Amino acid sequence: MELKTPLYDEHVSLGGKIVPFAGWLLPVQYSGVIAEHMAVRTACGLFDVSHMGEITCVGDDALMNLNHLLTNDYTDMEPGQPRYSPMCNEQGGVVDDLIVYKKADDCYLIVVNAANKDKDFDWMLAHELGSVELTDISDEVAQLALQGPKAEAILRKLASPDDIPEKYYTCKFDREIAGVKCIVSRTGYTGEDGFELYMASGDAVKMWKLLLDAGKDEGLLPCGLGARDTLRLEAAMPLYGHEMNDEITPREAGLGFFVKMQKDDFVGRAALEEKGKPTRKRVGLKVTGRGIVREEQDVYFAGEKIGETTSGTFCPYLEHAVAMAILPLEAAEIGTQVEVDVRGRRVAAEVVKLPFYKREK
Repeated sequence: MELKTPLYDEHVSLGGKIVPFAGWLLPVQYSGVIAEHMAVRTACGLFDVSHMGEITCVGDDALMNLNHLLTNDYTDMEPGQPRYSPMCNEQGGVVDDLIVYKKADDCYLIVVNAANKDKDFDWMLAHELGSVELTDISDEVAQLALQGPKAEAILRKLASPDDIPEKYYTCKFDREIAGVKCIVSRTGYTGEDGFELYMASGDAVKMWKLLLDAGKDEGLLPCGLGARDTLRLEAAMPLYGHEMNDEITPREAGLGFFVKMQKDDFVGRAALEEKGKPTRKRVGLKVTGRGIVREEQDVYFAGEKIGETTSGTFCPYLEHAVAMAILPLEAAEIGTQVEVDVRGRRVAAEVVKLPFYKREK
C-alpha cells in the first residue's frame, strides 16, 4: 500500500493528478508539466518532496563513518555546509547518491532518495564503525522545494535575511520561517537557484500554504513529479536508477569529481582502483531527427549498437528533445553523430556538451 505525504490532501484539493511513485502517492502535475517547468525557469515553483529520506549521523565517529561510506571527502566541511556524494558498493557501483548536511563536528543530516531509503539505511548500519548512532527520522520530517529565479524574493516575504542562506550549497539550521522551525538549504534539483526547506511533518501544510500565498503575485505554481524530472534532465542532473545504479560507477556516470581517491579507504575504493580509467561515460544527446527519445532505448554508431539511453524527454525551455546515455569513449566525443532506436525507427542524435541548460548567474 502506497504512503501519503502530509500534503496529500492539499495536492488533491489543488487538482493534482496523483500517481504512485517509489511507494508513495504523489502529484505528477497540476496545471501541466510544461507550464510548471516554465514557471520554475522564469518565476518559481513549489514541490512537495517529503517522500525523500532523512537519516541523522551522530557521535564522536560520525565523520569517520561518512568518509568510510561515501566517495566524497567530508573532512574539511564547515557547519552549515551541504556536500553531495555517491555511496558505492564493494564492486564500485552506486548504492545511491545523497547529500550530507553538517550541523556540528559530531552531528550530520543525510538526505537520500525515496526509493532507496530503507536500502540505504540498512547499508549504513551494516557498515557503521566505532561510536556513532544512525537514526532514520524520515517519518518525522517534511521537505518542500522552492525553486526558480524568484524563490529568494518569495522567501524574503516570510523570513528575515539572517534566516536565508546567501550562497548556493549552504544551509542554516534551527531557523524560523513565519514561525515554523526549519532547516533552510540553498540547494535543489532543477538547475535553478532555490531552497529546500526541512520541517516537522506537522508543519508541512502550514508552510505549503504560506509559500503559495507569498508567491501568488510572483508567478509561483505548485509543481509535480513530471516537471521535476524534465527540469533535472534539462539541467543534465543524474537520477539514481537511470544514470547510475549498482553496476554503473560514479566515474562512468560523470561524477568523478565527487570521488576522492586520495582520502583513507572507503567502500568501493579498491574496485574503482582496479577498474582504472573508465571505458564508457555519460553523455548528452541532442535529438536532431524527428521524435522524442526515452530511457532504455538502444544507441547506434556506424550501424553498431554501442549502448542505451538512461533518460530522455522534450525540454520545454530549450524547445527540443534531449537524452542522456552511457556510451563507450570512442563514441562519446562532442559532435559524434549517433542514432537511437525509438520503437523500431532510427532517430538521429548528436553528442553535445553537458549540461543542456545552465542558468545565468
